[in-house]
Amino acid sequence: MKQTDGLVLWFTGLSGAGKTTTARALLQELLEAGEKVELLDGDELRATVCKGLGFSREDRLENIRRIVYLSKLLSRNGITVMVSAITPYREMREYARKELPGYVEIFVDCPLEECERRDVKGLYAKARKAELSHFTGIGDPYEVPEQPDIIIRTHVDDVDSNVSLILDYISAKTGRGTPS
Repeated sequence: MKQTDGLVLWFTGLSGAGKTTTARALLQELLEAGEKVELLDGDELRATVCKGLGFSREDRLENIRRIVYLSKLLSRNGITVMVSAITPYREMREYARKELPGYVEIFVDCPLEECERRDVKGLYAKARKAELSHFTGIGDPYEVPEQPDIIIRTHVDDVDSNVSLILDYISAKTGRGTPS
């Protein structure tokens, strides 16, 4: 990792686990501290840069390849990148780790039952009725990370506690003080 490379904080977990909620709260903290930071949200990327991709294994891999490419462009210019994307397969996360010098894997651990309870879009219900195929956690697997850099438990800890945990990790990794 070159000194100018930014970190890539990769939030992975089931739909509804709290990836984007946590990433947005962290984004605010980092912006207030004067950091150069960007949030790449999986849902927003699927509507733009990754439009037209489905949810087959091949399309999911292509989706991640595109997100990795964007992350690499930003991070090599000293920008801290936060990616909020389910990234269900270990192979995808291994690819991101290999390609991104500042990759930090954040596993957003939340039980499937809680993710279903939180589901404001009704996607889990549709998947349970077989109206959605290849839905992660129901019709398609989520391979739990074996050695993530950080684990946050959104069903146990609040957003502020999880953000503090991540900020502490960033401080230890970069040697910079954590934003207050």
